[in-house]
Amino acid sequence: MRKTLLLGPLAILATLPPPPATARKPGSSAPSIGFVKYKLPNGMEVILHQDRSLPLVAVNVWYRVGAVDERAGRTGFAHLFEHMMFQGSAHVGDDMHFSYLQRAGVSQVNGTTSFDRTNYFQTVPSNQLALALWLESDRMGFLLHTLSKAKLDRQRMVVKNERRQSYENRPYGVAQEVLCRELFPPPHPYSGCVIGTMKDLSAASLADVKGFFKKYYTPANATLTLAGDFQVADAKKLVAKYFGPLEGLPRPRRTLPQRPVHKKERRVLLRDRVRFPKVIIGWVTPALFEKGDAELDLLSQVLQEGKSSRLYRTLVYREKLVQESVSAYQRSLQAGSMFVMSALAAGSHTAAEVESGLLRVLGRVARRGISRAELQRARNVIETRTMMSLQRVGARANLLQTYNLYVGDPGYLKKDLLRYRRASRKSVQAMARRLASSRARVVIHVLPLASPPARSPARSPARSPGGAK
Repeated sequence: MRKTLLLGPLAILATLPPPPATARKPGSSAPSIGFVKYKLPNGMEVILHQDRSLPLVAVNVWYRVGAVDERAGRTGFAHLFEHMMFQGSAHVGDDMHFSYLQRAGVSQVNGTTSFDRTNYFQTVPSNQLALALWLESDRMGFLLHTLSKAKLDRQRMVVKNERRQSYENRPYGVAQEVLCRELFPPPHPYSGCVIGTMKDLSAASLADVKGFFKKYYTPANATLTLAGDFQVADAKKLVAKYFGPLEGLPRPRRTLPQRPVHKKERRVLLRDRVRFPKVIIGWVTPALFEKGDAELDLLSQVLQEGKSSRLYRTLVYREKLVQESVSAYQRSLQAGSMFVMSALAAGSHTAAEVESGLLRVLGRVARRGISRAELQRARNVIETRTMMSLQRVGARANLLQTYNLYVGDPGYLKKDLLRYRRASRKSVQAMARRLASSRARVVIHVLPLASPPARSPARSPARSPGGAK
């Protein structure tokens, strides 16, 4: 299944141009998404958002399970199980889930796993709502009836190939996994970078899979959101019909792991089949919605959004030190976030020069701050993307789910936007200063295999990517 790497809750939204009649100017009154929230007797949460403008309904199920719930030796389990959920259930034939929906005219269908949750979604014609609900309820309630070793082995190989394509056989891919491991060292569950290790994927047994399903794939650990064209009373009846009979079990208790505290710089040198050196610098930062999280989102916009951004203007255009792939982002997570800067060297420039350039630009913001225009532009980018994305019922369903999981309030959109509006130049500068002055960072240099080994700044022994051939 396609994987989505979540940044902030507003960064997950797509960017479709809104019709002129519904467009809002950035900085105007924040929109709201009307909804009804209730709970079934078996503990499943239900969120209904009605929009009758188009004959479509987004059916979106979130399970409160992700990499954060995994234990040592079983990394990648949440992601592996996401694949298993499409393999058929008691009343749905093997690999028939997609087939049923495609014949019904589905416009969007998939599943994704993140550090903090797993979701399944589809947007169907409104007259096919019952079909989508039946499919979701059958695999929630009756998947165990059809789980087999053959299915597990098949999906295990699919996930291993996905891992090879995303990490081991992808230029610079291993560095992303190393970043997770260095920022969140084992046994922290974020260390596996969601997809897990080959060793742990090989070790997963059928008994493990069944146990995982019984613990996490229960109604009380799930939230169903419907967004689109339906009558609320009719939708409630359908939800009760398909999900009400499922057995209610207590919601698994989620205990978040302690956030890593790094006291010194950690450096890693990787050699890979790449042409240009790449530098990645990461810090452990405040968790999603904690103080400083919004400021770091804004800082990332100032640093890397567009050709007028600090990193592009300085390192790409003026100094020609790095290529246009320079980036900075705040990856907001429940058990601690990560702020990451990265860049690919241009021409014959070295990784040491690139590292110095990235930190120099950050340091300038830390010392001098940002302009009013930069702050407003960063706010505008975030708000504009939000307004544009809300034209899609699928995006609205996902946003309602996001807020429900992280803050328990599906209607948190106004408060979320207010975080960015309340952020000031001083508060953004304070977060930049916190990063720039901290030695508790991870620095990764990825160098071409043919590069001479002399004068690497890395203090740790060279580590070659495990999957490189």
